[in-house]
Amino acid sequence: MDRVSVSSARRGFSALGLLACAATIAGCGSSGTGSGAAASPSMNASAGASTTASAASGAGASASAAATAGAGAASTSAGSGAGSNAAATCLVRYLHGDVGLSQGAAGSVYVEITFKNLNNTACSLSGFPGVSLGGGTPVNQIGQPADRDHAVATSLVTLAPGGFAHATLRITDALNYPAATCKPASTTWLLVYPPNTSNLLYVPYSTTACTGDIVTLSVQAVQAGNGG
Repeated sequence: MDRVSVSSARRGFSALGLLACAATIAGCGSSGTGSGAAASPSMNASAGASTTASAASGAGASASAAATAGAGAASTSAGSGAGSNAAATCLVRYLHGDVGLSQGAAGSVYVEITFKNLNNTACSLSGFPGVSLGGGTPVNQIGQPADRDHAVATSLVTLAPGGFAHATLRITDALNYPAATCKPASTTWLLVYPPNTSNLLYVPYSTTACTGDIVTLSVQAVQAGNGG
């Protein structure tokens, strides 16, 4: 073979080698890193969207669960609060009535009627007590019952065990009225119906009542404390 033929043959083999190499590289790129790099943005975007959606769904579920739990807790708390404020009306057998602070002013005397809770559970009073003067044996009412004095707004007063409530009673001096109209008589008791009860408390207290139609008593709504 002459030099021209050998050179041509070598060039042909070189060309075939390059083609084979190119084919090999192309084959490696389609199934290797090159193909993975090309496909990666789409796959990552899909995976990212799926992950984001899952996270959002999870966060939404958590927020919903938290809101539900919070609402339940608030409801339970409100229920507990309502229950704690609903103390039953004080029973007369568990109340001790007495006279607290007393002071005179302009022909009248102001007396604090006190109520002490003797029970081991809380109870409540609300509104006006009924009050009259009494005397004799057995004790009987003397004169007219007290009018209501609205100087103090009514409210629910809760008495803890051993706790107090009070109501201010004004007693007008019977001597302010003509004897023929007043018809005065001595009294030794306050007859007190605690608010919303039908049983009496007998509270020792001496004064003078009008036995006619003149009303010498007025009482305010119960308030917390002993008034002293």
